[in-house]
Amino acid sequence: MSNLCSFHFIPPTFNQRHPLAQQSLGIDIGGTFTDIVVYDHGAGRQYSNKILTTHDDPSRAVIEGVGLLVEAGRLDPISVSRVVHATTLFTNALIERKGAVTGLITTAGFRDVLEIGRERKYDLYDIAIKKPQPLVPRELRLEADERIAADGSVITALDTASVRQAGEALAAAGANSLAVVFLHAYLDPEHERAALDVLRETCPGLSVTASHEVAPEVREFERASTTVANAYIKPLAEGYLDAMDAKLGASGISAPLHLMISSGGLTHVAEAKRTPVAMLESGPAAGALAGAFFGREDASGNLLAFDMGGTTAKLSLVEGGEPLITYDFEAGREKRLVVGSGLPIRISTIELIEIGAGGGSIAAIDDLGFLKVGPRSAGSEPGPAAYGQGGEEATVTDADFTLGYLNPDFFAGGMLSVDMDAAHAALDRVAEKAGLTRTEIAWGIHDIVNENMAGAARVHIAERGRDPRDFALLCTGGAGPVHAYYVARKLGLRRLVCPNAAGVASAAGLLVAPGRVDRVATVGVRLDACDISQLEGEFRRLEEDAMTVIAETGLDPSTTRFQRLADGRFTGQGFELVVPLPVGPYAEAGVGRDELLAAFEAAYREKFSRTPPNVPVEFINIRVSARAPVPGGEVLLAGQNQADGQALKGTRPAYFPEARAYLETNVYDREKLIVGQIFEGPAIIEDEGSTLIVGPGASVEIAATGNIVVTLPDLEGEAA
Repeated sequence: MSNLCSFHFIPPTFNQRHPLAQQSLGIDIGGTFTDIVVYDHGAGRQYSNKILTTHDDPSRAVIEGVGLLVEAGRLDPISVSRVVHATTLFTNALIERKGAVTGLITTAGFRDVLEIGRERKYDLYDIAIKKPQPLVPRELRLEADERIAADGSVITALDTASVRQAGEALAAAGANSLAVVFLHAYLDPEHERAALDVLRETCPGLSVTASHEVAPEVREFERASTTVANAYIKPLAEGYLDAMDAKLGASGISAPLHLMISSGGLTHVAEAKRTPVAMLESGPAAGALAGAFFGREDASGNLLAFDMGGTTAKLSLVEGGEPLITYDFEAGREKRLVVGSGLPIRISTIELIEIGAGGGSIAAIDDLGFLKVGPRSAGSEPGPAAYGQGGEEATVTDADFTLGYLNPDFFAGGMLSVDMDAAHAALDRVAEKAGLTRTEIAWGIHDIVNENMAGAARVHIAERGRDPRDFALLCTGGAGPVHAYYVARKLGLRRLVCPNAAGVASAAGLLVAPGRVDRVATVGVRLDACDISQLEGEFRRLEEDAMTVIAETGLDPSTTRFQRLADGRFTGQGFELVVPLPVGPYAEAGVGRDELLAAFEAAYREKFSRTPPNVPVEFINIRVSARAPVPGGEVLLAGQNQADGQALKGTRPAYFPEARAYLETNVYDREKLIVGQIFEGPAIIEDEGSTLIVGPGASVEIAATGNIVVTLPDLEGEAA
């Protein structure tokens, strides 16, 4: 079988008041599966399709999936009013070092900034420490004669001949993308602009990126790293997005293509092609946004959004209905959980943790005799042994089939013929090496991957000073509901929430995302001595720039809501804290320096409990986050009050560690569960895209939103 696809029809789980019979299309390309969701505004119905990702050409799986939905009468290309897309393609290219051959042109004397970095070791005591290699080797880093001072004044005028010479040399060396990073260009970008003009004339076939377009803020290393990363993936992004847009058009869909960015909003194709680095975390961001949306009522807006697919697992903290945003991101870490071991990327992104733990994660016995699971993954090619596509190594999915959690006759809605003999054979090879039974090794695989996720979650939550017991766990992804129950137990949580169509929730999350633009500028002012009106002018400039992008995205700029922030610190500190500021305008009379100081000190006390006495505050950077609602994106969650037939469809044996045995377990059809229905665990709840496992002693209730809400038993001593 060359591919896998399943259709998923959801009764009116989403009720939408929309005057026109329109459809919205969400596309999420993951490492194993590509998820496609269609929401029919007129009928108030959602349809979904899950298809194996085609790694040689990811757009091929999308077009195949769209075609199957059209053939089934679920999608009318003419009625599609918008298309929203998220992908891990650019992240994978960066991590796997499969981007463009990139050249860098810097201010004379600064070609080695990428190599020097911050001269900090992320592990002080590792004498064999391995730093991430720069994306641009030294022979492709050349210099231009120019120099701007730290106050923005020109020390050395730009020598355009040196830029032309560097561009020609890099093109001759095989570079097909160029990055330009000049010293202090965030204060005065004129030299970079002039250099871009020269390079476009000298090297017309090459992609070019300048630092002031991508990261116009202080700190040369981080700015250079971000600019180079953008240049590294830019040719791939340009070709891919053009091809996707053209293929969707050829399929009869004329609606504009919107892209999910890492901060959890949408932008248009031209902006995504200009700064594809902003899309590095678009897939995980969609999952976090979906978690925030689905859990805003049943988890009171405070939840851990847990998304586990075929290749990776992601977890993000949601407070007050909003995922946390960070402005420090690292790609390609040498040590996954160690800050400073990756390439710094200065973008706004939803704060999350990601580990190599998915349904395709491979299990093996290491040289010391320990069972290890992941981060290696079987992906979609060949996939787990159970897929019957040539995979021979034991994976998490093979273990879940063996434990009775997954139904071989209904996996992906029965569209895939599961080879249980191959799954058992793969597990038996690992079990024999470990000296364990098949069941013991299967549960060991399941438990270890759960502990890997719970351990990463503990670190992520503790670093933010939170107690996991104050949150509910909301699970999405094809494998998320299978593993969420025992992950929640390990974290000491009492509530688990599983939304409808959890297997394609990330794609559904794309359809509720707002338009979003984030802008930053370096100001470097002391709050007690700055010109407030000048600071207001800088904020206004960023807001106007953001509104231009909002309008280009096809949204109404008048609906835009702004949030102002600042990277502030007490004078003498070597780090900044990003804090929200009051709504403007700022002036000496009205919202002035006292209100800004109070906002910073309140955020500082929340983070560190106290503030130093009599120390001035300075703002290094200011930020603007602009959001605009997308027409047709306002949906209301609602479960069904009646169903055709009974939800209980039978029983099957499933392994539960509480009993240390297989228990005959009730199996429910997710699509026939109605609001208010209550039952006890153990239970297995199936739909075509995912399976929820509920352990003994837990209670299950179908909420008015359609979410499954699981209350875990109080198991003292087993948590965290």
